[in-house]
Amino acid sequence: MTSARSARPRPRSLGAAGTAVAALLLGLAAAPQAATATPAPPQARTAAASAAAAAGDPAVVNGQLTVCGTKLCNRHGKPVQLRGMSSHGTQWYGQCLTGGSLDALAKDWKADVLRVSTYVQEGGYETDPRKYTDLAHSLIEQATARGMYVIVDWHMLDPGDPHHNLARAKTFFTEIAQRHGAKTNLLYEIANEPSGVAWSRIKSYAEQLVPVIRAKDAEAPVLVGTRAWSSFGVSEGANESEVVANPVRASNIMYTFHFYAYSHRDEYLNTLSLAADKLPVFVTEFGTQNYAGEGADDFAMSQRYLDLMAAKKISWVNWNFSDDHRSGAVFRTGTCANNGPWTGTSALKPAGKWIRDRIRTADDFPTS
Repeated sequence: MTSARSARPRPRSLGAAGTAVAALLLGLAAAPQAATATPAPPQARTAAASAAAAAGDPAVVNGQLTVCGTKLCNRHGKPVQLRGMSSHGTQWYGQCLTGGSLDALAKDWKADVLRVSTYVQEGGYETDPRKYTDLAHSLIEQATARGMYVIVDWHMLDPGDPHHNLARAKTFFTEIAQRHGAKTNLLYEIANEPSGVAWSRIKSYAEQLVPVIRAKDAEAPVLVGTRAWSSFGVSEGANESEVVANPVRASNIMYTFHFYAYSHRDEYLNTLSLAADKLPVFVTEFGTQNYAGEGADDFAMSQRYLDLMAAKKISWVNWNFSDDHRSGAVFRTGTCANNGPWTGTSALKPAGKWIRDRIRTADDFPTS
């Protein structure tokens, strides 16, 4: 997310044979998921909800989240901190999002939230809107069944102006909110990482899109990307003050911040701290590596961020729950093709082991 960064690097080309294999794997992974997208009968939903409540699942304990002041609060009006994982692009790594891997994320990792990253370009949504909308539906249903919150991530990246995809975003979020608006475990992230545009441009996008979501889902928090790859403008020489002075004209919203600890040092950390004192902030993506999600891990700097976020109840999601070759992907390469192992630490890279440990030490989720 430095000023030189224009896009998250795409995974290596698979070649013709590799592409066919990947397509087959994605099909195998997506097929059972698609079947779960059909709403269950009322008695099944009641049984699933009862089981989730008995297990103390985060989305059941906390219920409908809402923004209260600068915090994210549960149905009891108490500030909470969610911790979880982001998928990689579903067009590349759908095979990493299986029943087994999501079971492990919910029960072994004890994650509160799954971020479903629907890339718009780079072979994603714009190539087949029906396919990737249905995949998002399916993953929302599967995360819901496991008692997790879901961030529906509109992963626009390049072009960096969110207006480029405004019409597509309206179509996508209208259907998502129509289908899932009655759920109490959704958050809508409407622009992953805007770049190369002024805050006023991002704000105008949000003010056009938020009402589209609100028409179908009046209660779920909406997460708004910030300037310069969601750095509150730091990567382009600005800071949080422009958002503080000119906030989005909408209620129940939060602003997103992304960091990669090896690259983003004290200036970014201080900006996050200052922003969180004045604005509701959700860290919807971070890594322990450099801004491309690769290279050496800086666990010491990462822990400084996590300590700050714990102190200020800033929810966070780590990048990413896949077996991409980069160090920021938690699973060793080949894990998803082999269908695990998903639980424990044997299949995890160092960053995966480190972040799993920290997700497992959950917030206490106050209820009174």
